Amino acid sequence: MFKLISTLLRGRAHDAEQAFADRHAVPLLAQQIRDAAQSIQTARRSVAVAIAQNEQEKAQHQTILSRIADLETRATAALTKGNEGLAREAAEAIAFLEAERDASEQAQSQFTTSIAKLKGIVRDAEARLQALQRGERLARATQEAQKLDVAVAGPGLATLDDAEETLARLRLRQSQNELTAAALKEMESATRPAGIIEKLANAGCGAPLTSSADDVLARLKSRITPAA
Repeated sequence: MFKLISTLLRGRAHDAEQAFADRHAVPLLAQQIRDAAQSIQTARRSVAVAIAQNEQEKAQHQTILSRIADLETRATAALTKGNEGLAREAAEAIAFLEAERDASEQAQSQFTTSIAKLKGIVRDAEARLQALQRGERLARATQEAQKLDVAVAGPGLATLDDAEETLARLRLRQSQNELTAAALKEMESATRPAGIIEKLANAGCGAPLTSSADDVLARLKSRITPAA
């Protein structure tokens, strides 16, 4: 019995934990992405440190090679002068430097292999991080869209319906006002004498109320007195 109760409690705890994670999935994802970005930044620094150390090892290797060459030249000169004891000291120094040279070359090889491996890991991690960041942006947009759907499906939908009905009534009232104003204007024009005269003139009944360009030109020509 106790085993069953323990199993049930663990099952409920797991369900509660899963439900909590689901409710807070987007902020949880954002924090995980920030943690991953920080880890990648640390890995980048590690690569940079490894590259710097390898460059130092290369410089030290070149120094060792220069010293070996210099000692070989000087040891040969000592042998030429018959100073074998001094030449032996130089030979011992050369042997020590050659061991340092071999160790340096081995270190450079290890650095090169490690740097290449680290760079590959960082590149893959950066690609995965970028994919996660795009996914996070999409998840946030989807979450906001779903919130909007819920809002519209609830009281917001009724609000939209009311707003659309209000707009329709407003447009109808404005249209009616425009038609009314036009009708009033036409009725006023029809009852005023000036309006009737204008209507008759426009229909060609009687002299026009406004002069045309031809009328003005004819009047101007009539003012010109022919030369005697």
